Amino acid sequence: MGFSAKTTYGLLALMELADVAGSGERLQVGEIASRQAIPERYLEQMMTSLRRGGILRSIRGARGGYQLAKAADQILLSEVILCLEGEPNTVDPSSGSPERQVINALADELRRQRTTRLAATTLADLQQDRDARLQAQAMYFI
Repeated sequence: MGFSAKTTYGLLALMELADVAGSGERLQVGEIASRQAIPERYLEQMMTSLRRGGILRSIRGARGGYQLAKAADQILLSEVILCLEGEPNTVDPSSGSPERQVINALADELRRQRTTRLAATTLADLQQDRDARLQAQAMYFI
């Protein structure tokens, strides 16, 4: 039960923006797309959704681009996924045959657990995990 390509690309773009957030720098879609090997047109659609959701801010003009609208530690993964994917489909666990009820109840429980975990994880948490992995790789090669 991983992430869709859309969510993965959106999170990669947000991590790029979080890396430059402290300097106030803006990144353009083309720059993010080339760094992360994301189709540019597809990324533009995601950035628009994230801007409409209040996660990003866009600045027009020659030196324009995208910035995070709030600090990385204030951006919950649950809100990112909601912007990109919309509300998850839910099934009434009490409908259908007993077999379907059991399967639907399990699916509902997994959805709740996933939502809870994503609501407790921020963009800054992803950055910290990435940085720890990069440091471990660097130490391995010494």
